[in-house]
Amino acid sequence: MYDDPAEGTPAITRSWVRSPWSTTELIRAKGGRTVSVVLPALNEEDTVADVVATITPHLGGLVDEVVVLDSGSTDRTVQRAASAGAQVVSREEALPGVPVNGGKGEVLWRSVAATSGDIVVFVDADLVGPGSHFVPSLVGPLLMENGIHLVKGFYRRPLSVAGQTDSDGGGRVTQLLARPLLTALVPELAGVLQPLGGEYACTRTFLESVPFAPGYGVEIGLLLDAYHRYGTNGIGQVGLGERRHRNRPTSELAVMSRQIVATMLTRLGIEDSGTGFTSFASTGHPFAATVAPAPLGDRPPLASTIPV
Repeated sequence: MYDDPAEGTPAITRSWVRSPWSTTELIRAKGGRTVSVVLPALNEEDTVADVVATITPHLGGLVDEVVVLDSGSTDRTVQRAASAGAQVVSREEALPGVPVNGGKGEVLWRSVAATSGDIVVFVDADLVGPGSHFVPSLVGPLLMENGIHLVKGFYRRPLSVAGQTDSDGGGRVTQLLARPLLTALVPELAGVLQPLGGEYACTRTFLESVPFAPGYGVEIGLLLDAYHRYGTNGIGQVGLGERRHRNRPTSELAVMSRQIVATMLTRLGIEDSGTGFTSFASTGHPFAATVAPAPLGDRPPLASTIPV
């Protein structure tokens, strides 16, 4: 016997299949508010300029600054981002004197300090063929609705392997780990379609008041913190169409998953073992192993005193 689909968990209430607002309407609604767009980047020379190019047409109107926060790139990411019209800031420049930790969460935490917008939009730098509608769509609910502090983008995620493309095969960590765990542990968030997606917008008030989880736990940490502070009415989601990016091997996804699980458990008051994740070699000795250490602790809210 199959369950009635109507009994499943619907999307959160403040969801839009696509943005209903024009850019002109959004600019008019800004009032005195400002918008910063951040691209966290590490060795993304092949894609970063194209992503920046979808945002710069909004500069001087909807968007007030575009910042590429570089995480120590050794390729031409910095040069290509600057040539495309972005302001490039290094991790060290973002918070001078604060020792640098590795990982995505660290870069996003520092990017909030390096920007000034009342609204901050995050867009991953490895996107392939992103649309110029991404930023306006994400900003829309924050400008046009009351009480929203986090807007997540959702999309179809193709997966390309060996020249073959599955039109909806991407987002493996989302579908196999994050959403099942949210359904089990926080069912109120089971209808968030892309809880781990890198395209989202937040109020500065929210971002400066919460800790930032290390590594790839940062997105699930922000989602859970927004829920605990504001409930589901403080969270929106909007459709962006399709999102393509550089797909990662399962060995990397496993390490990412470990970081995500650690943050999720911590945010829910469940003790995590703190054990690093062991990967076993696929060739050679079957027990040859490497261990990715457990994630470091959270960075403190920027509204608090930052330890040096």
